[in-house]
Amino acid sequence: MIVFAFQDAITKHLSGVYAAPQLLLVRFAVFAVVAVAINARGSGVGMGVGAGLRAGFRTRCFWLQVLRALVIVAETGFFILSVRTLPLADAHAILAVSPLIVTALSVPFLGERVGSRRWVAVLIGFAGILIILRPSFRVVDIGMVYALITAVLFALYLVLTRIVSLKDGSGTSMLYMGAVGAGVTAVLAPFYWISPDLEDWAFLLGLAALSTIAHLCLLRALSMAPAAILQPFNYTLLVWVTAVGFFVFGDFPDTPTIIGAGVVVASGLYTFYRERVRRVGG
Repeated sequence: MIVFAFQDAITKHLSGVYAAPQLLLVRFAVFAVVAVAINARGSGVGMGVGAGLRAGFRTRCFWLQVLRALVIVAETGFFILSVRTLPLADAHAILAVSPLIVTALSVPFLGERVGSRRWVAVLIGFAGILIILRPSFRVVDIGMVYALITAVLFALYLVLTRIVSLKDGSGTSMLYMGAVGAGVTAVLAPFYWISPDLEDWAFLLGLAALSTIAHLCLLRALSMAPAAILQPFNYTLLVWVTAVGFFVFGDFPDTPTIIGAGVVVASGLYTFYRERVRRVGG
């Protein structure tokens, strides 16, 4: 979560100069290279790199893998647009609603049963978002709209990830995410490309490196502990981005944003508590 915070700070810094497709291309190109290296390394003794990659691209849900990759590309793009105008803490206060959206989406997509208490928690979480947006008291910043779209897309990405993980390994999912992401952004980026100077190239490559490291840490964490135990740590990202946003950009969320974020986080933590109770038969 700390690495994600610094990644987002660099994203905000670069988003004022470079268009989203250019930032996305650099990020997904580096991620694709790492995904290829991981799959080639896991090809096994006696298997060539090509054989390892062919095995990695072998999937039981091709279109779902492609859709999942397109969703995360769109999600990252909308996040870049959101932090152009929003402080990092404000954007992440809205993004904190994603786990609640996952709860809502798990009914139609995963066929899961959601009890009345968790539905109430979801509704309270969305009330927290309304506190942050305050639509009747001011003109809603377009960045907030982009952040809300980001939250919905990220929730959909998490649901799709859960579905494909039942059929394909993590190496396959990484390959498709990298290949599709790099391919799509390679088509779009030339229309928006601005040649970076040496300093900005360092920021761009640092952004790609931090993004890749953060996702690999997350995958490693998920391989060592259940998602339900790790999920509450996601909310610490609000603390880190608030600190980074204050010290780097001089931004600090206002009182309604802090209150709304608190409501969203409390609702999210309660849904995870109820999920754990449900799994043990409570």
